[in-house]
Amino acid sequence: MNILHGKRKIMATYQNAKALSKLTLGKTTEYCSEYNPDLLQGVPRSLNRDDLALTNDNLPFIGEDVWYGYELSWLNTKGKPVVAVAEFRFACTSPNIVESKSFKLYLNSFNQSKFATIEAVETALIKDLSAIAGAKASVKLFHVEQCAALAIKLATPETICIDNEDVSIDNYQFSAQLLVDAQQTNSTATAVEEKLVSHLLKSNCLITNQPDWASVYIEYKGKPINHAMLLKYLISFRQHNEFHEQCVERIFCDLKKHCQLEQLTVFARYTRRGGLDINPFRSTHLSSAPNARTLRQ
Repeated sequence: MNILHGKRKIMATYQNAKALSKLTLGKTTEYCSEYNPDLLQGVPRSLNRDDLALTNDNLPFIGEDVWYGYELSWLNTKGKPVVAVAEFRFACTSPNIVESKSFKLYLNSFNQSKFATIEAVETALIKDLSAIAGAKASVKLFHVEQCAALAIKLATPETICIDNEDVSIDNYQFSAQLLVDAQQTNSTATAVEEKLVSHLLKSNCLITNQPDWASVYIEYKGKPINHAMLLKYLISFRQHNEFHEQCVERIFCDLKKHCQLEQLTVFARYTRRGGLDINPFRSTHLSSAPNARTLRQ
């Protein structure tokens, strides 16, 4: 299957999905400032995983989606505004992802609603988000000056940034074949352990075509991956249309399929939009993402 045909096949799968036809994403909407959990909308993870031949019974990874909300506010019982930073975690085995625009609209609905305590807000968030995800969501609220999870540090001294590889790019259409070439280059090499990062990951929103920007961290144990070919592969997402979670799962599955790896972790830190950032984490052996962020977040 050639690259263009493959892209058309993926897009046709999404365009024909009834689950996407009712989304508010890409449509004009009115903002609601009174608490309304009905604003939340879910997207089945199966839309992406069917194309990757994955089900919850045969997932090659464990992990979670970590979101941070920077524009959460409500009123206390005296009408005084309260602000907080929110951390949301969803297991990658949950039936649905939370559609991001509906998430923003939902969080905005807290703005003029009264809650007696911060714990009451957490309880409401856990209840509503668990219902739309189809599995228990984790929610933590932090005072804006006390969110240790948002320390601006993720890369370690041994992390290699592959963005300085001297590569020529003349095609920006997604191509997993680039990883096949990376594997062939190192097929007889001794296994290594590496921590890699690229800040050049860009894809586009499936519905609105708006750009999504991210730094992607890849840790693996196995035959060495050719850094230049890996960088070209990541750059090939530049005109690719998928949700954040779907891109990360595609990267994980492609690396597992085409490279000889014993362990693998892929963690993408996306820049925020509308007060939310999304950070999918997938691993062969680690279930929780580290608490850190990048400067661009």
